[in-house]
Amino acid sequence: MVSDDHGGRVCSTHSETTDPLNLIHLGYGPHFQRQFSDLDRPELRPARVIREDRGRLQVDDGEGPRAAEPLGRLRRKDGLDWPAVGDWVAVDPLDDGPWLIHHVLPRTSAFIRGRAGRRDTSQCVAANIDTLFIAMALDGDFNLRRLERYLVLSRRSGAEPVILLTKADRCLDPDSVREQTRAVATHEAILVLCTPEQRGIDALQPYLAQGSTIAIVGSSGVGKSTLVNHLLGQTTMATAEIRERDEKGRHTTRHRQLVSLPSGASLIDTPGMRELQMWGDEHDVTAGFDDIEQLATQCRFGDCQHDREPGCAVQAALEEGTLDPPRFDSFTKLRTEMRRHAERQGTTHERRRYERGFSKMIKQAKRLKRR
Repeated sequence: MVSDDHGGRVCSTHSETTDPLNLIHLGYGPHFQRQFSDLDRPELRPARVIREDRGRLQVDDGEGPRAAEPLGRLRRKDGLDWPAVGDWVAVDPLDDGPWLIHHVLPRTSAFIRGRAGRRDTSQCVAANIDTLFIAMALDGDFNLRRLERYLVLSRRSGAEPVILLTKADRCLDPDSVREQTRAVATHEAILVLCTPEQRGIDALQPYLAQGSTIAIVGSSGVGKSTLVNHLLGQTTMATAEIRERDEKGRHTTRHRQLVSLPSGASLIDTPGMRELQMWGDEHDVTAGFDDIEQLATQCRFGDCQHDREPGCAVQAALEEGTLDPPRFDSFTKLRTEMRRHAERQGTTHERRRYERGFSKMIKQAKRLKRR
C-alpha cells in the first residue's frame, strides 16, 4: 500500500497490466499505447472515460465501467485538464472505492466550447474524436446562424465535421434546405436523414469503422438519441417528443456517454445544447467562413476590418450581391464575441497554457496516427 499526497487517499499498487487487445473496442491503438508507455508508470493502467454526469466520472479499462475520480490539478473542474468523455487516462484501480485518475493522455482532438452561463471558463465536450456529427432537424430547429457557430468550433477541434439534417419527413423540400446548408458548409459532408424510416442511414457507415470515435452534438429534440439507439440496435438512450407549441426539444440526454457500436466504433452522445458559447480568439472565426476568408485575401490592406476601408473586397462582394449580408453579419458578430472572450481570458493561466499547445498537439497527433 502507498499513501497518496493529494488528499490522503490510500491506493493499491498493481503489477498486472491491461491487455491492449481488451481496449480495441474502445478505440485504443498504437498512438495511445505509446503515450501510456511514455509515462513509465507500471503500477497504472490505461482506461477511457466513458461517462460524465454532473462531475461524476466512469472509466472503462476493457473490463467494464468503474467509477473514477481525478487527482491533484485534474480536480480543477473548471479547467480543461478535467477529464472529458473520450479521454484516455492512466488510472490506479483501488481495491475499494473509485479508481484514481493520475494522468490524462494528450488529446488528438477536442470539441471545446465556452461553459454555459460562465464567461471565463471553457468545457471540453468530447475528446479524441475522429468525426463530429452536427445534428440539425429539418423543422423549427434549423438555423444557419447556429450552424456557423458549430462549424467554427468543430473545424478548430481537429475532428472532421459532418452535418446531419435529421427529421427529413418533416420538411417538404429537404434538397432545398441541403443547398442552403451547403452555402455555409462549403467542405463538409451533408447527410439528410429520417431515422424511423431508415432514410440516409447507410451514408453514415464510412464514419463508423472499427476503432474510430464519433461524437454527436446539437440542440435538444433533433433526434440524436433516436439515432444512437438505431445504431446500437436497441433502445438505450431515452427519447422524447418535441413540444408542439414551439417545436422545441425536451432534454432527454442529461449526461455525456460513450457507447460501443456493433460496427466496432465508439460514439459519444451529448446533451442538447441550448446555447453554444464560443471559445478561442477572433482569428479562429475564419475557420467557419472560408468564403469571407478567401475574399479577405483580395483586400487592399492586410489588416482590413471589412468596414469602411478602401479597396475592401468583402464590402465589394456585399455591394455586388455575391456575399449574403446575413452571413457577413454573423461573421462580424462572432468575431466581436470571440475578441471580447479573448480579452476576458487573456490573462488567465488556463487560456495561455492551452492555447500554446493545442494546435501543435493536434498536428503532432495527426502525424503519429499516419505512421
